[in-house]
Amino acid sequence: MPKLIEFDTERLCLRQWQPSDRQPFAALTADPIVMKYFPSILDRTASDALADRCESHIAINGWGLWAAELSATDEFIGYVGLSSPRLELPFLPGVEIGWRLATQFWGRGFATEAARGVLRVAFELLKLAEIVSFTSVGNLRSRAVMEKLGMKETETFDHPNIPVGNSLRRHCLYRLSLDEWMSQSQP
Repeated sequence: MPKLIEFDTERLCLRQWQPSDRQPFAALTADPIVMKYFPSILDRTASDALADRCESHIAINGWGLWAAELSATDEFIGYVGLSSPRLELPFLPGVEIGWRLATQFWGRGFATEAARGVLRVAFELLKLAEIVSFTSVGNLRSRAVMEKLGMKETETFDHPNIPVGNSLRRHCLYRLSLDEWMSQSQP
């Protein structure tokens, strides 16, 4: 079994999931503002199942969508990390970076800070060649984080799991290669 990866950033701890994360995560995934760019909010059963999948992925691989907490208070704020989407898309298989934070933690740079730490793990520790990220074209907040990370939009596509006619169907893909990350990380 791979070694469990957990790490800190300036203000955050990215770690394996704990039972105490389930309730605040359920509140986050039931929030229509947080879930605006997802097909639907999640009930408690679906939210717990998602948290279980995140926890299991980390246990098996050592990395995944880590629970994020404030270092100063140990308060759970959401997740940030890496996943391997199992979709039929021309740019997959690959590793995606993603985040989902409770609204009270938006606008404070937490997603960007944590995602930068995740990129360090992805490129320096896991030695991945490329990271992708994708979202609905209207999700300007997530797209701004992708751009702050140095990711470049490379294409748009229709998400196969979102019905035709749904405003969330059109997605944009961002990429960041190891070479690009290294060139922007040099002093």
